[in-house]
Amino acid sequence: MALRWIAPLAEPDGLADTLSGLLDRYVVEEGKPFRLADMPTAEKGGFDKATGKTILRARRAHLAELQERFHAQSTHGLLLVLQGMDTSGKDSLIRNVMSGVNPQGVRVTGFKQPTPEEVAHDYLWRIHRHVPARGEIAIFNRSHYEDVLVARVHADRLAAGGLEGSPKDESFWGERLKDIRHFERYLVRQGVIIVKLCLHISPDAQRKRLLRRLERPEKNWKFSESDLQERSFWAAYQQAYEQAIIGTSTSKAPWYVVPSDHKWFSRLVAMEALIAGLEQCDPAPPPPSKDLKRRISEYETKLRHDRVRSS
Repeated sequence: MALRWIAPLAEPDGLADTLSGLLDRYVVEEGKPFRLADMPTAEKGGFDKATGKTILRARRAHLAELQERFHAQSTHGLLLVLQGMDTSGKDSLIRNVMSGVNPQGVRVTGFKQPTPEEVAHDYLWRIHRHVPARGEIAIFNRSHYEDVLVARVHADRLAAGGLEGSPKDESFWGERLKDIRHFERYLVRQGVIIVKLCLHISPDAQRKRLLRRLERPEKNWKFSESDLQERSFWAAYQQAYEQAIIGTSTSKAPWYVVPSDHKWFSRLVAMEALIAGLEQCDPAPPPPSKDLKRRISEYETKLRHDRVRSS
């Protein structure tokens, strides 16, 4: 553990107890029975909206302090994977939760339809290029899981030339999930902390959010006819998500299925998951050198009496 030479992180009294066990409600444990349909979408964790927003503000400051130490320590990277149906709140969650951190230590990548160059490589090639460096938080707004979600639901569109097996067979997707599990295990061994969040919303919540995009002129640009087309595949997506979560939730890279009908609550759970991830490595800046510690008083005296003129 790094030598601590700065004050411990301060938290409001009782806040840690208030949030104790929150994440445990939503984690998918490896090897345990799991059904996506059994997971709540509208839960508020016992908080009202005003209380939730107050907690978010306090924890946002805590996250900012942790991220500064994490960046200075530079021994690990942190990968935040965000997946969810359209309108589940991925974009707004990133803006809200990360609003207090130093943007120099954060990188957001959105993975959409592969480019011709990406199609010419294995499907994890484009992903590996964007994993976080040490001291960095990388956020995947959609991720390598698109290749076992959208690609699985629309298997007829998958360019299968040269691939082993057939996308029409369950075994094909089982092998692909195994690849992802091994890939994530490799990243963990290289010092990458992985936090995976499935933003879980109900069909009715999605319908209301799509309607708001149509009813508010300033939001019209966010609406696409494909949003309606994809709603017809809702059941297939839920099955694909369930299989992906079962197949890749491990002790080192677990999935959290986050109730997301209420955006403020999904942000609170995401904040806690990020904080828990960063705290895994007990981040602290590297200690000062022996020479600096010995000469701090000398340097302070010089600076206090320094009167350099601007011109």
